[in-house]
Amino acid sequence: MASAIAIIAVVSLTYIGGGVHSFQASNNNNNIARRTALSSSTVNVAESLAIPSSPWFSTTESVDDSIPKLKTQILQLGAALDRGQSYNPTSGEYYAQSMDTARSKIQSLISLADDEKNVPKSLDDIAGEWELVFTTVKHGIFRSSPFFLAVQEAFEYAEEREAFGQDKATLFFKLHELQTCSWGVSKIGRVAQRIDPKDGYLYSEFDTSIFSLTVIPILGWFKLLPTFGGCVVTASKAKLADGGVIEMVVDYTTSRPVPGLSGLGEFIWSIKVPVGAVWKFLPWNKGREAACSVTVKYFDEDFRIVEDKSGDLFVYSRPVVERKLDI
Repeated sequence: MASAIAIIAVVSLTYIGGGVHSFQASNNNNNIARRTALSSSTVNVAESLAIPSSPWFSTTESVDDSIPKLKTQILQLGAALDRGQSYNPTSGEYYAQSMDTARSKIQSLISLADDEKNVPKSLDDIAGEWELVFTTVKHGIFRSSPFFLAVQEAFEYAEEREAFGQDKATLFFKLHELQTCSWGVSKIGRVAQRIDPKDGYLYSEFDTSIFSLTVIPILGWFKLLPTFGGCVVTASKAKLADGGVIEMVVDYTTSRPVPGLSGLGEFIWSIKVPVGAVWKFLPWNKGREAACSVTVKYFDEDFRIVEDKSGDLFVYSRPVVERKLDI
């Protein structure tokens, strides 16, 4: 009896041991297969990374560039360059290549435009709200405002158009940017335009926040001063001339609150500065109006490109999040 039990025990152990060995061998084979698959997958991923995932984002110029492709690339470059203000020649030439590429993409889009379809014939064609998504202008994206465009054109009538070896308008904007934006006191947020054909006005808006970046370096992480600001609004009389030229005369400048941003007080929103009336009496303007103009080089249902007299380009798109403006 004892012998029989011993034989059964030996046979059972042999069977179980063989099963365990078989399971381990099978498990090892599965691990090898998984490692092989993972290695193959890694190679495939590496290979895919070596090739652009989408031809729309290729870095090379293509003869089959389409309007949707170019618009997508311009929007991507606008996001990467913070609407163009990341490139600042005062600080250095970094991002200059990206800026050149963006300008080339915009020009390519303009070249595809159909004058009968993509150049407006009236303000009604381009009516409504537009947000700035990219510009090639240097020293401040606030320069899309007709007020600053009028300043730029006013320098054209100066007796001397250069100072310290530079164009006076460029020097003015460079100094303005250095004083207001370059050390964290002021920051430009949303920049937009509204075109109202009914009353013949173009309303330019830009949000500005003050002391948004102030903090005590090294010693702490709390803000030294509270952030406040608002939306600066410049209202200009506007009409559309031949060739898509928007002719503007600045009327007044005011401000409006920005939701979530503290203002200086309720009184500030009621102030209206009569820029147009004052402008003529400034001695260097010699009685001229605060006039300026831009040319619409391209527009469709959701994109608009304009060019100022210096050749700088401003790209606007319809806003995803609309904002009312109570004037």
